[in-house]
Order: sequence, then structure tokens, then C-alpha cells
Amino acid sequence: MKFSVSLLLAFAIGAGPMSHALAAPAKTTKSVKSAKLVKKAKGKAAKAAPAAPRRPSIDYDGEAVNFSEWQSVRDFADEMVSRNGFDRAEIDALIGKTRFIDSAVQLVKPAPPGKPKNWQAYSERFIEPIRIGAGVRFWNENAGLLARAEAQYGVPAEIIAGIIGVETIYGRDTGRFRVVDVLTTLAFAYPEAPNRNDRMQFFRSELENTLLLARQEGIDPFSLLGSFAGAVGMPQFMPGNILKYGVDYDGDGIVDLRNSAADAIGSVANFLVAHGWDRTATGPSVFPADVAPSMAWEPLLGGLEARYEADELQSAGVATRTPLPEQRLYGLIDLQNGADPTEYWVANANFFAITKYNRSYFYAMSVIELGRAVRLARAE
Repeated sequence: MKFSVSLLLAFAIGAGPMSHALAAPAKTTKSVKSAKLVKKAKGKAAKAAPAAPRRPSIDYDGEAVNFSEWQSVRDFADEMVSRNGFDRAEIDALIGKTRFIDSAVQLVKPAPPGKPKNWQAYSERFIEPIRIGAGVRFWNENAGLLARAEAQYGVPAEIIAGIIGVETIYGRDTGRFRVVDVLTTLAFAYPEAPNRNDRMQFFRSELENTLLLARQEGIDPFSLLGSFAGAVGMPQFMPGNILKYGVDYDGDGIVDLRNSAADAIGSVANFLVAHGWDRTATGPSVFPADVAPSMAWEPLLGGLEARYEADELQSAGVATRTPLPEQRLYGLIDLQNGADPTEYWVANANFFAITKYNRSYFYAMSVIELGRAVRLARAE
């Protein structure tokens, strides 16, 4: 059987019956710019992406390293035999073919300090005509599946489309690294960092999950290609997440996130529901806000969950430009814009469900805005 895995490393106006996921402020220079992007994208939709995801090829030369000489790798092999019943000779043979990927080590290093965060610069990488046009095509080709997932899971089609678009431009760029190579490299040679031990343990677990998945599906683990951190498929799940959240949404008996748009759509929706997506919250996911000079709101800022009632935010000097639905919890988020003023937003549980896919406010807002732009481009 063939199979495919996926990664998590790491402003939706609702489609169909779902309501708006982004509260719309008055028209600004930014909204006019977005409208121009949508109009420009319409003309590019037909040629922005291939009809089907291209099967990636390896584009790197790993270094031949004798991992079997590393004690930590030998300990891992022992655990795969004792805990999971693998044949030791097969594990040793696999380790012998694994290559060290220095570029993966370099890519996981944190960005150098000193450069201020800039939401506008970040968002322009994702809310742009090529990606919007590819999203229109993806949505048109999979409209029935997206509608089915929205009805079943309560996740708007535009959110699902937004995630797949941000992750891989709808399957166009799913990664060209052998997953076993990058996971082994990062599991046993992660660069120096305060959280190095935790990250090595994470990648070691994902390496184990990769081998379990490959055995379960009867495939060569080296056939799995993905990102520099081990992400595979259109929605970029880590191997462990395919075990937990992968959905055979086309009913063919396999979960194939590399080649099946249906499986990618169902799996993304399933992941979001498992991480707190609330289908009853049919209003906006985020609301533009103004904050008082008193700074009483500052202790409420941050975090990755909705914890505050609307009146708590209001009492601390947070004023939304549209009323917040009552009897729900919210969080206050900031989007820094370099030297320009920071944007403040109030977000509900559905916004924070997206941050469980990637622990970043910038990421979640990009998903929401891209999904919205794709929906608007389809409507023109």
C-alpha cells in the first residue's frame, strides 16, 4: 500500500453557512490593497498551480556519517527493537543508509536577534496573487470536498484552504528532503539552543513515528520526502500527527496527504476540531481593537488560548470596533509592524485552534487572510 504523511512544526469571512471569521473594519489602505490583489489573482488562477501536486525529487547531497557509531543512535535502535518489535538487522541497515543533513541543522537555528517583527512584511509573502490564484483553482477543483468538510467538522472551507495554501501553495511545494535523513539529523545533532534536549526528543519521537508508519503501510521509509523538519504532504503534518489526526477522506483505504486533496482537507479539519475549533462560534474569529494608553491591558496580552470574558477586556481598556458576542472567551493578540504601530486584535477560540497548527499569531492571521482573499477572488 502507498501512503503519505504530514507536518506541524508549526481573516476568515465565513464561506457558505458559516459567518465572518474576520470582523471587517472600515475600508483602509490595506483593504484597498487586498482588493487589488484579489482582482489581480483572478486572472492568474488558471495557471498558478499544476492540476495535481508534483512529486518532489531530492535536491540535496547529504553527508555520509556513520550514525551507527553514535551511542544515542544505538540506544534508539535498541528501543525500536524492544518497544516496537523491529528486526535489529533491518534497523541497522536503515541507519547505515541514513545521511547527515547539515542544511537542516542550519535551518532550525533561530533567527539572529535584533530584527523587529513585521506583520505586514510577513503577510505579503502569503497574501499575494500567485497564492491566491492557486487557491481559487484548488477550491474550484475541490468545492464539494470542502463543503462536505465544513458541514461535517464545522471548519469553514476558507480556513482549510488557507492552511493548505500557506503550507505548500496547494501541494506545489511539499519538500524535497528524505524525512528519515532530516529527522535522524535533528534527533541526534540538533544545534545548541536553550530547548535543545526537548527538540531532540521531539524529533526522535517523530523518527520513531516515521518508521512505525512506514511499517504499517508497507513502504520504504526513505520514499517519504518532506520539509527540512520532516513535514510531509499538502498540509505538512509531522508523522506523529498523521497517526492521530489523519483522515482517509476519499475512502480508498489509505491516508495519502501527498496525492489526495480529499485526505488533506479532511485531515486539516479533523486536526483543528481536535485542537479546540468551536463550530458554534459562527461569527468572526478575530476583531480589530484599540487599546488604552493606561496599559492596564498589558497583562492580558499573549498566550495561545482564549481566557478572558469580553467585559474583562473592556475593563482593562481594550475596545473592539464591533461588538463581541457574549458568553465566549477571548484573548488579546498583537501584530508588530516593525517601526510602524502595532496592530491589536481580540481573538476567539477558533483563532487559537489555528495557532496549534503553528504557534504563531502571524501564521494564524495569514491563514485567515489568505482564505478570505481566495473566497473573495472566487466570488468575482
